[in-house]
Amino acid sequence: MVDLKTNYCGLTLKNPIVVGASNLVSDIDNLVKLEKAGAAAIVYKSLFEEQIQLESVEMENAHDTYSNWDAEHDSFFPKLKHGGPAEHLLKLRQARNAISIPLIGSLNCVYRDTWVEYAEKMAETGIDALELNFYTSEVGFETDGAALVREQLEVLKSVTKSIRIPVVVKLSPFYTNTLSVISKMDKVGASGFVLFNRLFQPDIDIEKEIHHYPYNFSSENDNRLALRYAGLLYSNIDASIISNTGILSGNDVIKMLLAGADAVQVVSAIYKRGIHVVETMLHEIEQWMEKKKYPSINEFKGRLSKENMIDPFSYKRAQYVDILMRSEIFMQYHPKHGELEDNREDI
Repeated sequence: MVDLKTNYCGLTLKNPIVVGASNLVSDIDNLVKLEKAGAAAIVYKSLFEEQIQLESVEMENAHDTYSNWDAEHDSFFPKLKHGGPAEHLLKLRQARNAISIPLIGSLNCVYRDTWVEYAEKMAETGIDALELNFYTSEVGFETDGAALVREQLEVLKSVTKSIRIPVVVKLSPFYTNTLSVISKMDKVGASGFVLFNRLFQPDIDIEKEIHHYPYNFSSENDNRLALRYAGLLYSNIDASIISNTGILSGNDVIKMLLAGADAVQVVSAIYKRGIHVVETMLHEIEQWMEKKKYPSINEFKGRLSKENMIDPFSYKRAQYVDILMRSEIFMQYHPKHGELEDNREDI
């Protein structure tokens, strides 16, 4: 029997499959089913400060609709204040009580003070770790990239000082030097990094000539970026490495572990194939380990990282041409013989 245990930001998990944040996990029944299917931990649906702000404004507008109706009626409604994150915190407590595996909170804020305030409130619910979603969707030209990084570092410092549970950072890849940013965040106290945030982007319906927002499920080819960064980061930071996006099978998990990841997060695979896919992925990992005679994940984790590669240029641009020249991109189908023909000499 192989040992699938791994470390996730200071938490010992029974296996490397963590269910990422989504609407799917806001249902208690789904949480229980995911645990039974073998999920090692679950990241609860994100708390968005902007959503709370919007709800607060909408409630105030509704209450003010008939304000100052006449001299005798200042308002027809009692004075009420929006509950802020109270509903989310209640659901988070209920989720924590529903399962025995680690539950991780997810937070997305705008202002530094709110990051700290909400982080403290979420930590009080009993969650095992907190995931901070760091990304900025810029629409202006005046914002300085270095200033954005400094602000995120300050937020991370403040949050790690204010709570005692592990703090995980979920990043977008859109930095000038992502490795440098991760290294700085590692030094100021991040317990782990989720690579990478899959941002929602608008599409355009050319018939109706409007923007629309289709579901943004990942495909198997979307995991290459996370794979590369896992291989570059392995043994170079103290924090855990968690690969995200395009993890659709047990083989995808194995690839990430070989590159140097400690664990993975899955979402799209569950939406596409159902909750039982977790059990299937675990079975695929076990079969591969038994075939390769690896008794535990630690026996092969990072085996194909930059740190452990004989060829020091495997992760560098210097090998770009060589990789292309060895790629099946240059193997073309020969219609006469019905077989692949190597046409690299023609290039």
